[in-house]
Amino acid sequence: MSPILTRPVREQLEHDRVIRQLQARYKRKNEVIINPGNEQNQSITVETLVVYPDLLLFAEGGRRLMGTVEVETGESVNAIEARAEWGVYSKLKVPLHLYVPPASVDAVKRLCAEYQIVVAELWTYTTSFDQVRFNMVYRSPDAPVVKVPVVIAKPAPKVAAPKPAASKPKAAAKKAPPAKTKPKAKAKPAAKKAKPAPKAKPKKGAKKRR
Repeated sequence: MSPILTRPVREQLEHDRVIRQLQARYKRKNEVIINPGNEQNQSITVETLVVYPDLLLFAEGGRRLMGTVEVETGESVNAIEARAEWGVYSKLKVPLHLYVPPASVDAVKRLCAEYQIVVAELWTYTTSFDQVRFNMVYRSPDAPVVKVPVVIAKPAPKVAAPKPAASKPKAAAKKAPPAKTKPKAKAKPAAKKAKPAPKAKPKKGAKKRR
């Protein structure tokens, strides 16, 4: 439970509203569990302390902690809060993201420097009617980075396509015997020329006409 035992009702409502907005933002890349108000949905253990950050970011599958997020209001930015929560969360080997009102940025930087608290990202938030706007003001180069091992799925073994059933060879179609062609009729030899009739010999005793 936060050292700030009682927040003004208006600040508590704003605090919980920001938590739910951040849940939707971080849900794009992580599995998120929130502890708004007096809810204690998920805890973590730091050394011997059991604590309940506002948001817990887990890797896909919900087993590996990827980061913690803490939302503060104007009343909760103080030395007690810094040592009891920010300092504890920064001992984890995961990034700590801190969200505060714009007017509290300088106080947060001073407290972090004084107590040697490493905040991975410092953000401001402003609320207007139904909208909440966020603005990053600082990112630490010394913040821990959690690397998630990439598991490369082995390609599935190729399954050989079943061979098509061998089709029985079709019986060779019997070729029809070639049609017998009638031999061409031999041309008859041309008729021999008729021999000229022999001249009639004159009969003996016949007188020649003059």
